[in-house]
Amino acid sequence: MKYYFNKTITGEFEKVIKKVTDELEKEGFGVLTEIDVTATLKKKLDIDFKKYQILGACNAPYAHKALKAEDKIGTMLPCNVIVQELDNGKIEVAAVNPMASMQAVQNKDLEEIAIEIGDKLEKVISQI
Repeated sequence: MKYYFNKTITGEFEKVIKKVTDELEKEGFGVLTEIDVTATLKKKLDIDFKKYQILGACNAPYAHKALKAEDKIGTMLPCNVIVQELDNGKIEVAAVNPMASMQAVQNKDLEEIAIEIGDKLEKVISQI
């Protein structure tokens, strides 16, 4: 099992981020965090790095269910989605596969939640 779902597309980086955010919203996710890895590496290490952004996506009703089932599951939240510029000028969008993450957690109550969130994230990626 892969630990992510991904798709490679063409487009402008900022427009792709907007499209990803819009598709996440359609599936009930809000973006809680946006980490500009490029800017962070430049500021902290003075390294020039490709365009790379991490979006921390959360579907509040499912997060609530997961937290009720397993109080330490917050260590794996939110669901990360990356947008990165590839060498060939294309852009890759990838989202965590929650089923892969949940293999480390021994709680059957989380399995259904992970399946449903995985389906939603896979749909987001397919719609990009």
